[in-house]
Amino acid sequence: MTKMPALFVGHGSPMNTLQDNGYTVAWAAFGRHLPRPKAVLVISAHWYFGATAITAMPRPRTIHDFYGFPEELFAFDYPAPGDPELAREIVELVRPRWVGLDRDQWGLDHGTWSVLAHVYPDADIPVLQLSINALRPLDYHLDLAASLAPLRERGVMILASGNVVHNLRAVVWNRPDMGFDWSHRFDDAAIEIMADQPGEVLRLQEHPDYNKAVPTPDHFIPLLYLAGLAAAAGEPAEPLVRGHALGSISMTCYGLGAEGILRREPECAARLPEHVPPDQTNT
Repeated sequence: MTKMPALFVGHGSPMNTLQDNGYTVAWAAFGRHLPRPKAVLVISAHWYFGATAITAMPRPRTIHDFYGFPEELFAFDYPAPGDPELAREIVELVRPRWVGLDRDQWGLDHGTWSVLAHVYPDADIPVLQLSINALRPLDYHLDLAASLAPLRERGVMILASGNVVHNLRAVVWNRPDMGFDWSHRFDDAAIEIMADQPGEVLRLQEHPDYNKAVPTPDHFIPLLYLAGLAAAAGEPAEPLVRGHALGSISMTCYGLGAEGILRREPECAARLPEHVPPDQTNT
């Protein structure tokens, strides 16, 4: 069986679900050019609570975990099947770490379906979500990611969904494609470390812009899962898409074992400006 790639996707606004833009075009290219997986395991920033759990229901519901958006977005449904048997296999795979089987509480949140709506629009591939345990230190997530690595050999694509830079208090709503200088600096540092030493990704905590770029860890932790997988494979994680939104959100996406995307559709990376003049009032 083909070893599945792993991805980190900067998902940004839930409205990307309905929009045709440079990011969503790139996500659609992922689906066209990567091997078709047996299942997708998603680590989404939006299932962040005090336990490690995995969805284990045959039909996970579509969760609209936001407010203030158009009714069209609340009506969106992503009816992908689940895979309870695979969920049980993952629980055994990561022992002695405890992972609970969630049979009826969660489902698929917008960190998952806003991306998969473009990657696999037919919703015909089983999807599972793994929660982010908010009570564990950051190195726990790196270690857990490494224990998930054998899934790639079993036909499971691992997709981490968050944003390397995610500071909602600093957003500039009328600058949809802008990134502050500090946002670019931190994003550049993440790209460098993911390419050279992904296992050392926690050194980003020492970066002078870390506290501004990562005021809360929920959207940053998914990156640790790709870093842990990359370190386990002894391979770099390369940026597939670069860009910023609203000043303080990085939309950068990474791939592990996904080099074919850039060879086949290099315009997906090229269509997004790497640097936009910053708003000097918040540098």
